[in-house]
Amino acid sequence: MKNLDQRNQIIEYSLKLNSTNLSPLRSGNISLRGIEDDIEGYLITPSGKKYETLKPEDIVFMGLNEDEEKKDSTNKPSSEWRFHRDIYVNKKGAQAIVHAHSPHATAVSSHGKSIPPFHYMIALAGGEDIKCAEYSTFGTEELSKNVIKALENRSACLMSNHGQVAFGKNLEDTFELAQEIENICHQYIIALRLGKPKILSLEEMKKVLDKAKNYKKG
Repeated sequence: MKNLDQRNQIIEYSLKLNSTNLSPLRSGNISLRGIEDDIEGYLITPSGKKYETLKPEDIVFMGLNEDEEKKDSTNKPSSEWRFHRDIYVNKKGAQAIVHAHSPHATAVSSHGKSIPPFHYMIALAGGEDIKCAEYSTFGTEELSKNVIKALENRSACLMSNHGQVAFGKNLEDTFELAQEIENICHQYIIALRLGKPKILSLEEMKKVLDKAKNYKKG
């Protein structure tokens, strides 16, 4: 089977979506950039299947030039294949994508606002705040456009009334980033219970962003 290692890795981390409660039940989706038959594209979780039932052959390959769901495939790709495709097209460094309906990120996203730098770890998403993509119906081209806009100069963002999405150089790092975003959102909710949190200055965040370049080395 083509790309068997990648297919198994997608299944491994799909199961982690459930086991870590990053995305419960059938929610969320995962993909990896890949090539099949000399066609550049990505492998993505199928639509509507329980993660514990996934087999390598269930993972769907989509070409970067495909703009419609495969009709000849046994499994349809995740309904969110559009923003996966558009992230790979627009973010050349993206090798993996994790989309999750994580509880705290989803709760914060329901307010439709960016998360300000109440904590320096905001920098892990690539900027001085974490943007929130405007709401649009799941699986639509409009939602994909909103996500790409929110990811400008960022590697993760919230999706209004929906959840979060993160991308990275590999699936391990990307999954960890999604966990960090969920943790930050949890902290933000707690901070807001105490009142308005202190916000770090843009100058300070520039210092943090510079130092964050060397944050993960092992």
